[in-house]
Amino acid sequence: MSKLIPIACLALLGAAAGHAAADEQETSPPNPPEAASLKQGDGKLQQVTVSGFRANDTEARRNSTASKMIFGREELDRNGDSSVGEILKRLPGVTMGGRPGRGGQVRMRGLGNGYTQMLVNGERTPPGFSIESLSPDQVERIEVMRGPVAEHSTQAIAGTINIVLREGYQQKDIQLKLSDSVEQGRHEPNVSITVPGKAGGLTYLLNGSIFSKGQHDQSSTHNQDLTAAGVLQTEQQVSDQSDGRSRGIHLSPRLSYRFDNGDTLTFQPFLMNHRRSGTSDSQLTQSVGLAAPAYARQLGTSSSSSTFLRGFGNWLHRMEGGAKLDVKFGFGGGRSESETLRNTFDAAGLAQRSFVDTDSTRNSSANTGGKYTTPIGKGHLLAAGWDAEAGRRTQTRVALDDGSAQFDESGDNLNANTRRFAGFVQDEWDITPQWSAYFGLRWEGIRTTSTSAGSAVSNASSVWSPVLHAVWRIPGREKDQVRASLTQSYKAPALGDLIAAPSFSTNNSATRPDRTGNPALKPELAKGIDIAYEHYIGRGGILSASAFVRDIDNLMRRETTLRQGTGGARWVSSPVNIGHARTGGIELEAKFQLTDLMPGAPNLDLRSNYSHFWSRVDGIPGPDNRLDQQASQTANVGLDYRLKDLPLTLGGAYNWTPAIVVQTSVNETASSGAKRQLDLYGLWKFSANTQLRVAANNLLGDDYESGRVVTANALSLMAASAARTYTTWSVKLEMKL
Repeated sequence: MSKLIPIACLALLGAAAGHAAADEQETSPPNPPEAASLKQGDGKLQQVTVSGFRANDTEARRNSTASKMIFGREELDRNGDSSVGEILKRLPGVTMGGRPGRGGQVRMRGLGNGYTQMLVNGERTPPGFSIESLSPDQVERIEVMRGPVAEHSTQAIAGTINIVLREGYQQKDIQLKLSDSVEQGRHEPNVSITVPGKAGGLTYLLNGSIFSKGQHDQSSTHNQDLTAAGVLQTEQQVSDQSDGRSRGIHLSPRLSYRFDNGDTLTFQPFLMNHRRSGTSDSQLTQSVGLAAPAYARQLGTSSSSSTFLRGFGNWLHRMEGGAKLDVKFGFGGGRSESETLRNTFDAAGLAQRSFVDTDSTRNSSANTGGKYTTPIGKGHLLAAGWDAEAGRRTQTRVALDDGSAQFDESGDNLNANTRRFAGFVQDEWDITPQWSAYFGLRWEGIRTTSTSAGSAVSNASSVWSPVLHAVWRIPGREKDQVRASLTQSYKAPALGDLIAAPSFSTNNSATRPDRTGNPALKPELAKGIDIAYEHYIGRGGILSASAFVRDIDNLMRRETTLRQGTGGARWVSSPVNIGHARTGGIELEAKFQLTDLMPGAPNLDLRSNYSHFWSRVDGIPGPDNRLDQQASQTANVGLDYRLKDLPLTLGGAYNWTPAIVVQTSVNETASSGAKRQLDLYGLWKFSANTQLRVAANNLLGDDYESGRVVTANALSLMAASAARTYTTWSVKLEMKL
């Protein structure tokens, strides 16, 4: 795998060696005086048509004072991915947790679990919402911001990923997409349609998709308990497999009305409905050990459904002197139901115990915000605004063991209310043609209250976050610029970590513990420094090298302890604040057309990025006392080849993340194996309005390995798991009508 490191670096060096040729070919000034006109009065970039090699995306990145990468429809459609997560894994500095093809937490700079802020249309995603459930056809573009800005929440220690849903400004034709993906003989048909229109001052875009998906999972886990002298006390082998079928519908219409006075009112509801049913089969074989195992076989059935409705709206009012008032509003609602039945049997096939878990959750929210922007000179924008949100969660969970409650809280209602308010001010100033600066200050407070099992819990926190971004365009080298940022950001405790009702583990052990929350958690605070060098090539190419450091206080970690209860001693995992940590890294990126460096070369688009991360947690012994699940490296290499004599484009991408070993606490170590993903595609254009895309994702199909070791009571309890992954073949017909 280490061969990928020089590959990425060679791509950077090779492009740098040819930048002189690119300098001669570029006809448009890289930073023309009118570049400031790309910014609207509120400091946002105008929405412009994307064409070619994403030249406009690159220009937007180039002219933004705060570091921001934009990936439009070309990048979203390139490999024919069936989920947004598969797209994200190829972006610079982004990795995905979990096994390939099954989604997982999105991680920037190797950090997940709340360090990476996920937004949809600039708003935080609702509870229970999964990025994996979002179809790429519903998305207009993805914005990646490495540093926080005052306008958005600064809960972005690693960075922010903003997913912008379909917009109507560039759409003229009805678009119909028919696709089918096949994994292990199981099909995933998908139909997506986009219909634009205009009636007087009203512009609309109707977008929707429906899908059905079958999925098979298979894994095995090897458990061992050893004494300090290395004597094997218990050894178990657990084989799990499951089958499931899900189906869903997504609707995201967008309405925009322009009034006679120039004001605009935009509203975009977003509806998702998913249903899933499945079966599971777990077999446990104990070869060593005196105590009887929890079961020899466990059979389960499950069903779930979820519905999310979210509305995004804003009213833009233009005033004299170029001032603007942008008021946003929104609401959200969601409900999810799930039921799982598990029956255990002994080695003779006789029934033992029956477990029933049911969960009914309701979420609702309302939010408002606004920003007043006024120019105070040429290239100088001052803005101030507010952001407020109220949310409510009601959950009823029943966990029964042979008809009896597994916990004292089982069957009780959980009610939680969250209130968040923020105020901010920001100043964006083109000081000279070479210097631009952005200063922002944001105060954000969050209060959470809940009642569960007859007890009340309250948690309140507030954070001041100053942020400073600057860009220096090097004189005499108009395509080169340097960025620097000083920021303060934070990570708030997740609602589930504060008030989570206990989650029961059938085969309870130190490596398979119950899980619960901690209402006394404090937010993590992080001070950060970022610096980057960028060189732009041709119409849409870039070479960049960046480095960052984050200094984190009140670090949150989950710790596993043995606790006494009414039913005896059980292993329980709960989150705690453990102290201080520091992380840093370097990120390299190269993206360009080969013809920009060598005229007459084949029509090759080359993309590569490489990141290396370091971290250390105080109070935990090394050498692997890293931040939880943070990879040390990640790399991507991709290319697209457009044939000259045929309407055919061939391409692919290779993604690599090495094995990870993390000392999560004094007595616990977690690990995961290397991840390698190879994706290939072919695109045949029958005409300007019809094209066919064939793709293969995860061609290598490597097993995904993970492990955990807990040392307690003079024992080392070890678990090593291997989960199968599969190649997915897909075909997509795209038509403009």
